[in-house]
Amino acid sequence: MEIKIKRNALDILEAIVSLTCLVGIVVYLILMWSRIPAQIPAHFNAAGEVNRWGNRSELIVLPIISWVLYGFITLIERYPQVWNTGITVTEENRERVYRILKNMIAVIKMLMLFVFASITVLSSLTLRLPIWYLGVFLLAVFGSIAFFIVQLNKTTRDTKPATEA
Repeated sequence: MEIKIKRNALDILEAIVSLTCLVGIVVYLILMWSRIPAQIPAHFNAAGEVNRWGNRSELIVLPIISWVLYGFITLIERYPQVWNTGITVTEENRERVYRILKNMIAVIKMLMLFVFASITVLSSLTLRLPIWYLGVFLLAVFGSIAFFIVQLNKTTRDTKPATEA
């Protein structure tokens, strides 16, 4: 059975932000290509320091990965029946559970695309990552996941039938 989730404001915002990141980074690279140095930071350690330098053509890799991830995640979003929810989905909570999970997927997708775009720009400018970069990214990802898990747990708690005394 195919399940349809109605689009909401977050879905529209996610689509706009995601496509802006994807198209924006491609346009940025096209416009800035001649100004990008031949050698750019190609890898960073956890402290944000460059630990490998590479050719500027390596900058093309992250946008390609971004487009592939965007396509794959967008495809998965359309088929909630294949999602592993981690909770029991009932007729009463199905719409709410799938909405929460779709929101979580949308937020994680936006974060990933933003990170890939920002790393591409920082590398093209031969800048190191700020010391706080990894921590903020991890906090945003795991904080978002925790937020949505709490919402899921609340939903299942709110839709459980009352036990008889």
